[in-house]
Amino acid sequence: MEGLEAPQRTASLSAQLVDSLRAHIAAGRWPVGSRIPPEHTLVQELQVSRNTLREALRALVHLGLLEARAGDGTYVRASNELESVLVRRATAARGEDVFELRAILEEYAAGLAAVRRTSEDLAELRRLLDCADEVSSTEDMEAIAAVDGDFHRTLVRAGGNELLTDVYGYLGSALTSALGALPWNAEDQAEHARLHRQLVDAVEAGDETDARYLAASVVEVSRRAAGEADT
Repeated sequence: MEGLEAPQRTASLSAQLVDSLRAHIAAGRWPVGSRIPPEHTLVQELQVSRNTLREALRALVHLGLLEARAGDGTYVRASNELESVLVRRATAARGEDVFELRAILEEYAAGLAAVRRTSEDLAELRRLLDCADEVSSTEDMEAIAAVDGDFHRTLVRAGGNELLTDVYGYLGSALTSALGALPWNAEDQAEHARLHRQLVDAVEAGDETDARYLAASVVEVSRRAAGEADT
């Protein structure tokens, strides 16, 4: 209506703090999985009251960015709200659904990578293959899963689709975490490593069809191992 002005609203201190902390997390200054500083440290550093800080932290917990663990502090759960929603949904899904989603995303991304990869992408994929060989001898499944996750995120990024890269990055922890819990035997590990190297060879050769087939085969090895663990 003419002449009618909306009232001026000033964000509360806690709302400003939520925005500031959200930006801090999004920038990676508090990495996902890390514990944030204790309350007394943040109160002193931010020059706010304890109540204001707690209100802001509760809001971030509600948004899914933080997770409060009784007796252990507060941890970063996700870098943004979209990641929080996707990870929560994937974590609650059936294992078979997770593997099917991995196959769909990684197969398509591998085909894109075969067409669009750069020499830098190939060098990084080769480096991660070497890292995978190093950690495989340790039988540390968490370390093996971490390297595997880095490999697949790099492969997806090599496809050059920024939206797919973002979505896969948000889902990455949920999509690859199952690997760390699998009781891999020597035969599974050998096949897993062989398929990864063949996949990189196909990407380097620009063979889109073979790259897609091999990416799906990699996921199938993990799916089969998970099925054997359940029996």
